[in-house]
Amino acid sequence: MAAPARSPAGWDVSRGLENLPVGLWSQRGEQEPGPLQYTPEHVMGPGADIDPTEIAFPGCLCRTTSCLPSDCSCLPRGLNYDHSCLKDMGSENSYGRPIYECNVMCRCSEECKNRVVQKGLQFHLEVFKTDKKGWGLRTLESIPKGRFVCEYAGEILGFSEACRRMKLQTTDDSNYILAVREHLHSGQVIETFVDPTWIGNVGRFLNHSCEPNLLMVPVRIDSLVPKLALFATQDILPGEELAYDYSGRFHNRVESHGDQDALYKDKANKPCYCGTKSCAIFLPYDSSLYCPLENKSTN
Repeated sequence: MAAPARSPAGWDVSRGLENLPVGLWSQRGEQEPGPLQYTPEHVMGPGADIDPTEIAFPGCLCRTTSCLPSDCSCLPRGLNYDHSCLKDMGSENSYGRPIYECNVMCRCSEECKNRVVQKGLQFHLEVFKTDKKGWGLRTLESIPKGRFVCEYAGEILGFSEACRRMKLQTTDDSNYILAVREHLHSGQVIETFVDPTWIGNVGRFLNHSCEPNLLMVPVRIDSLVPKLALFATQDILPGEELAYDYSGRFHNRVESHGDQDALYKDKANKPCYCGTKSCAIFLPYDSSLYCPLENKSTN
């Protein structure tokens, strides 16, 4: 068997667009990942209502090096981070409340402790070929519990376009399209559809796990469109594969459409190869993206 080697030498999957290079490890003669227009942040795609690069928040008036909840308009619900770690990790509070970071309009210092996700990659990561799951992503250094790892970034789509692209997929295609639903106390649901298939970042190489070591949390900085930030749910050792639960750990609820679910069941049910004790056999999927558009409520 040929010895594994980084290919090509010095290859950076991010093409210099991240503040740290993203390595690639593959067997000699093995095909490299398919064509990708790398973007470290969301870009506006077909059908999107909001440009993710548009600045939507006025910013805080804090003059201190680091903002305090008692004074900062970006921290209405208390501190988001403790020594760069997401607070309350492992509890409902870590993903049950909105998170806003200080932004470009804020008067606080760039060293403010409420600026974490916006600083980009802080750990060396590597794309590698797995046995059964295609390409995957692993860390080359230790990552403490609660630390930000990477974003899941790509084209921001409208619902109709997300459905159209989903229905074009075959059972052999990888599903990169992600639907995130934030349920507000008012009953309003904010939906974000992201597709990093052709335009995306390193997050597209993350695989699903039924026992994940990453948790996805919507974080807003400049735009109303959230950054889909992935934080470590546990201490992660060098060489470990990074993975998150595609279902959002069942807190990212999906819509049900009765018999229409069965219509697309065979197409959507793809086997899960995470290999954990609690493996659900099949990958999670969002049935609403497989259903006719007339079933989508416009309320």
